[in-house]
Amino acid sequence: MTLPRPAAPDPTSNLASALASDEALIRDPKGGMPRLLAIMARLRDPAGGCPWDLEQDFASIAPYTIEEAYEVADAIERQAWGELEGELGDLLLQVVYHAQMAAEAGHFDFAAVARNVSDKMVARHPHVFGADSRDKSADQQVADWERIKAAERAAKAETGVLDGVAVGLPALMRAVKLQKRAARVGFDWPTTGEVLDKIAEESRELVEARDSLSADEIEDEMGDLLFVMANLARHLKVDPETALRRANAKFTRRFRAIEAALARDGRRPEDSDLAEMDALWNAAKAAEKAARTP
Repeated sequence: MTLPRPAAPDPTSNLASALASDEALIRDPKGGMPRLLAIMARLRDPAGGCPWDLEQDFASIAPYTIEEAYEVADAIERQAWGELEGELGDLLLQVVYHAQMAAEAGHFDFAAVARNVSDKMVARHPHVFGADSRDKSADQQVADWERIKAAERAAKAETGVLDGVAVGLPALMRAVKLQKRAARVGFDWPTTGEVLDKIAEESRELVEARDSLSADEIEDEMGDLLFVMANLARHLKVDPETALRRANAKFTRRFRAIEAALARDGRRPEDSDLAEMDALWNAAKAAEKAARTP
């Protein structure tokens, strides 16, 4: 008696089942992280994904990643907690996007990203996950963190003091990081007074450049001044990015007060002059100061 041969698996049926399962996950509001990964994979699916998403690569997405990080910082700065949830989601999407493209290229996947950062956090916190004592000051923990990071850089053959400081960082932030690295090996002004003297020197050089040098040389001198200003912020233990964001917010707030004051007379800034707007600026400044006084 000849038994019937079992039917070969139907690949079409398996694909349909996988697609149905994938679709169910995408539509599941409780799908969590797997749902987001499935959505990203679908967007990048050559057979039925989004044309715009399919055209993107690491370089084209990187500016959005930076922008989303700043929008997170902006929501925190404004204490807009209702917005922060959405902004963090937008930033998470950027990580998922890069991981999906990396998986497509055979580099790594999202699981590897999560594993990598988890391993790093465990390794960098021996006082929490290892045998080290937790009885340390915050400064001691920072020193330990930097020591572990230095060992990681050495393992990656980053032997130079400045190796590993990302070129793509915002220029002001990178300036501070470069200066911190140099300071670790003693290349730093001992006091804030010497930094202030250097600022005065660079300011004079910029004025001289303005009167006699080319546009490229003026830009070079301006860069020198900004670099020393970043150094002053570091010596004063001030984050220059945060300080400049606060200054931007202050300028915006006071200029809008000027616009509001002129609008009460049916005018706009272009209908005014510098003297009047300067007086309105000082009035806005005084009002802010009065509001802060108990």
